[in-house]
Amino acid sequence: MERLLLILFKRFLRKSVPSQAVTSEQKLGPEQYVEKIRQGDEGLRDQFIAEYYPYIAKLTSRFCKRYVDPNRDDEFSVALLAFNEAINQYDAEAGASFLGFAKTVIQRRLIDHARKEQRHLKAIPYSTYDSEGDDGAVYNVLDTKQALDEHENNRNIKERREEIEELSQELEQFGITFPELVEISPKHADSRQMLIGIAAMLAQNGPLMAALRLTQRMPIKELMEQSGVSRKTLERNRKYIIAIATIMSGSYPYMNDYLDIRMNDTAAGKEVSR
Repeated sequence: MERLLLILFKRFLRKSVPSQAVTSEQKLGPEQYVEKIRQGDEGLRDQFIAEYYPYIAKLTSRFCKRYVDPNRDDEFSVALLAFNEAINQYDAEAGASFLGFAKTVIQRRLIDHARKEQRHLKAIPYSTYDSEGDDGAVYNVLDTKQALDEHENNRNIKERREEIEELSQELEQFGITFPELVEISPKHADSRQMLIGIAAMLAQNGPLMAALRLTQRMPIKELMEQSGVSRKTLERNRKYIIAIATIMSGSYPYMNDYLDIRMNDTAAGKEVSR
């Protein structure tokens, strides 16, 4: 259940992309991306790689036979570099699709990485990590670190689950559910950026947030005055704005970190507040 909710969160609150990003109507195929990049349009490289993050993460997790965290695992960084390498080396005339070629490059680099790690572990005797405590007892640093890491991971999982449940209950007071948010999430980056900026305004205004939580009614008039956005737009995106403002203003560190949304770092908020 926790994994499902995290997936829904990420789908409904996708990271904003630059406003010059290609729209859905102009969306390029992998081979077209590579061709334009190789012709000198380097601005598309980061966009292309970001768009295929899920593909890269999926390949990496499948290779490692476990979930690979893009923010923490070295294997994802290796795969990311391999994907970029594939952009530079791809030859359309060879007949293979770009994604098929990229998959091969990623797998080769991951194999090289795994072999390197194995050689490193074999080269260092396990007993090297033995240490003596103040009481004279011998303990292994690796075993201790592994136990502490496992404890920390379990604690994080528990706290994240509790946070999701708490947020779910708070959003239910506004008649908001996660599956519904996925459906109503703005499709275009500019729209998402603008709405996140408006949500930041709301989240940073203590009296307005207090009134929102008390009445379950979004302060349309005040937000119209501060943002210059029409009533129709605010009402149409009411649930999206409320959900983001609730996360920003509440005690939800995991959700803020997971979604990479920070009130002070929201460029849209700066633009809308001008």
